[in-house]
Amino acid sequence: MDDEFEIEMSPLCQTMRVDDKTVQVDIYRGETESWVLEVVDEYGTSTIWNDQFSTDLDALAVVKKIIREEGIDALINETS
Repeated sequence: MDDEFEIEMSPLCQTMRVDDKTVQVDIYRGETESWVLEVVDEYGTSTIWNDQFSTDLDALAVVKKIIREEGIDALINETS
């Protein structure tokens, strides 16, 4: 039995840098049509949204809105 499946990465995946802080935005989908949003901060902490998105553009819009309204620090989990 082959348990592997293809993951399609969105062409909208990108690194975002604001105020000398960086996050990697990954948007991908597996066997479903819905897109998964994952943000990896500069400390290697990964945050995956519970909700999935009908388009990759919708997923990217969420990240941009958070940065615009709350700042990039809202996406960064500094460990002590």
